[in-house]
Amino acid sequence: MDRSRRTQDPRSRRRTGRNLLSPLRPLRAFTALAAAALAATGLTVIGDGGTEAAAASPAAASHTAAANLAKNPGFESGLDNWTCSGGSGAAVGSPVHGGSAALKATPEGADNAKCSQTVSVQPNSSYTLSAWVQGSYIYLGASGTGTTDVSTWTSSASSWQQLSTGFKTGPSTRTVTIYTHGWYGQPAYFADDFTLDGPGGGDPGEPVPGAPGGLATGTVTASSVALSWNPVTGASGYNVYQDGARVQSVSGASAVVTGLTPSTSYQFQVTATNSAGESPKSAAVSATTKEGGPGPAVPKHAVTGYWQNFNNGATVQKISDVQNQYDIIAVAFADATGTPGAVEFRLDPALNYSEAQFKADIAAKQAAGKSVILSVGGEKGTVSVNDANSANNFANSVYAAMQKYGFNGVDIDLENGLNATYMTQALRSLSAKAGPRLVITMAPQTIDMQSTGGSYFKTALNIKDILTVVNMQYYNSGAMNGCDGKVYGQGTVDFLTALACIQLEGGLAPSQVGLGLPASPRGAGSGYVSPSVVNNALDCLAKGTGCGSFKPAKTYPGIRGAMTWSTNWDASNGNAWSNAVGPHVHGLP
Repeated sequence: MDRSRRTQDPRSRRRTGRNLLSPLRPLRAFTALAAAALAATGLTVIGDGGTEAAAASPAAASHTAAANLAKNPGFESGLDNWTCSGGSGAAVGSPVHGGSAALKATPEGADNAKCSQTVSVQPNSSYTLSAWVQGSYIYLGASGTGTTDVSTWTSSASSWQQLSTGFKTGPSTRTVTIYTHGWYGQPAYFADDFTLDGPGGGDPGEPVPGAPGGLATGTVTASSVALSWNPVTGASGYNVYQDGARVQSVSGASAVVTGLTPSTSYQFQVTATNSAGESPKSAAVSATTKEGGPGPAVPKHAVTGYWQNFNNGATVQKISDVQNQYDIIAVAFADATGTPGAVEFRLDPALNYSEAQFKADIAAKQAAGKSVILSVGGEKGTVSVNDANSANNFANSVYAAMQKYGFNGVDIDLENGLNATYMTQALRSLSAKAGPRLVITMAPQTIDMQSTGGSYFKTALNIKDILTVVNMQYYNSGAMNGCDGKVYGQGTVDFLTALACIQLEGGLAPSQVGLGLPASPRGAGSGYVSPSVVNNALDCLAKGTGCGSFKPAKTYPGIRGAMTWSTNWDASNGNAWSNAVGPHVHGLP
């Protein structure tokens, strides 16, 4: 790539159809958004919102017939065997599809009313999942299949309608989770008569495993506790309980519970599971998280700016030229190499910037209390981390760049997709090498943070205990759903606050949420707002003032701050963005 010849921001997006979403047509906007999200998972839309696997459905493969594997499929025993998020579900007597009961689940706020159960299955086997539903925007799916997780949905079922999908399990898959959920801001939905057809898992004579012994705590940080226990004979998995509530399911005899509050005492227990059931809980252990965070020396409220390692018409800068209001300077970008997952950084010769001066300028910024990190990706940057080997290469290469240039950490700006499992592995490996002051930032597009099921959102939640901030890009976007289920167009206070709310209510700490905007109209193809709009959005989230028509149900005084593309475009505009937004961010409560 010859970035020096670019005349437009290399981070801009031109994805066909994104701007078809319109705040004046919320239902069509939602359908387009949902279809885009489904397409990203390898599914295609059929009918009025249903989906099927892009390849031939594995359900079409022959398999030995078996009884329905779903337990309590018609909710005749209430919610036995089912778990509904946020207490959103209940068994009701009307309307029902069959029998005397059905599920009623009500989405509220950022909760999409997901109800699920885990079912024992056989490896390398084909299954068909179906259920009868009634309501608006209802999803049916299976996760943990070991191959390609699947889902299907309908935008409108005024009467009972059957949804169906199929999947094939992986070579070591013993359990899958089947689920249904609605959508944010939609009315309650109903589901009944689930069927999971395929070979049953486990030995019918297999006993329920015994309670695990030897539960002990390991490394304790301000936001996480490591646990380990003795393996249990006959167990295929384990459930981890925090203060009596199940918070995690794992396959091995160890786990790390994250997202905890500093200086707080917690009690933990574990159980063993197999196809026959779940063991009694283990003896409890307690742990108190440490004071403060393990994180880097980044201010409570921080401003992030991207520095361009190329000349595209914006002011050419050295690191020493970057305005003092920026607390985190993201050097854009590292490039992919011929080794899968590995990246490298080289100064663009067009900048006439020596490596020695570059390193000295980074050190000077750090001496002034700033963090300088290496950004990976951009619109054109394709870095694939999709297996254990490439994850290891990524961590090793980023750490090598940190050692060579003195970078404080890494920014993940992969706009061509990422694998949550292996990017998580890569970043945890990097954290183990670099230590607790590692700075990790992320810059997803708006579509990437619409749901906790998205790979970017999953990655952020997976590394919550070591993540610094997610600066979502509120530009080059088109309209998107807010956490209230309404559709908002970019360029407004409501667009910033209602979309930030999804992250804030979806599991990220306020300190891990920032607002990413262009520094000038030339910095992006669309989405520029004046610095005053950025400041109003920050005030709305932090203090409940300056809001538009959308006002969050609560305030988030710990909101981290704001980000801009780029320090170069800011300088081209007389540093108007950082001079206005910087002092405002640093003055937040």
